[in-house]
Amino acid sequence: MRAVFGLVLLIGMGLAGFAVYLANNYFAEQEAKLRQVAQRAASAVQTVDIYAPKRDMTYGELITPDDIHIIKYAADFLPEGVFRTEEELFPLGTSTPRVVRRPMETNEPILAVKVTEAGAPRGITALLKPGMAAFPLSDNMTEAFAGELRVSDRIDLYWVGSVGRGPEISRLVKERLEIIAMDEPDNRGRGGGGGVVLEVTQQDFADLQVLRSSGRLTLTPVATSDISTVREAPVDTNLTTILGIKEPERVVEEVREPEPEECFIIRQKGTERERVVIPCSE
Repeated sequence: MRAVFGLVLLIGMGLAGFAVYLANNYFAEQEAKLRQVAQRAASAVQTVDIYAPKRDMTYGELITPDDIHIIKYAADFLPEGVFRTEEELFPLGTSTPRVVRRPMETNEPILAVKVTEAGAPRGITALLKPGMAAFPLSDNMTEAFAGELRVSDRIDLYWVGSVGRGPEISRLVKERLEIIAMDEPDNRGRGGGGGVVLEVTQQDFADLQVLRSSGRLTLTPVATSDISTVREAPVDTNLTTILGIKEPERVVEEVREPEPEECFIIRQKGTERERVVIPCSE
């Protein structure tokens, strides 16, 4: 009987130890899961609600409530000028839309710099910043880059011509001008690239009118990385500089001043003749 009791006691102690072992493993596993949840919560990206277009939109289009929806965006990387409420996007009511100034892709945050003020008119006037002017480029200037230029790209303008009877020169005259409007390609990607309009200052507009009438204007796109680069020296050249031709030295002839006129009379003294200087009459 004692042997049976001892055996039962041993079995009970074994089961109790095994139960304690399982309980310890369970609690350790739960504690590890809780730590993982806490770590994930600490590293989770905080997001905010902002407005974005449901579809691709190009310049000149009206933004209506049907064109937008709310997306989640990382709070730490929120760009400046986003719209977080419908009242911010449509301050005059949903019946007074804004106009797209720069193309936007689907789910791209709507920024204040890419849209006009609420109620602004459509067309070029809606795309211009206050105090700025629109300068159109001829299609002959842009045909070399047809299909490559985009709205918001920056370009440099060069002038080729001559001043007076001087040699023909090529000079960089305007830098980093922004394209605010141009013809868009059709649904098949054909056409587009013409009708380029630049945003310039009033002084730039006046300068370009004179330069265009007195020579030829050509353009070159500006790399995105060069937009903020400052050029230390002017960019210009001419044919003699390109070919390395040295102009002959000019010989400066010495100009001699005319000797003053001398007036005199001859006086006879006996057998001698005397030369007497007198003032010259005018």
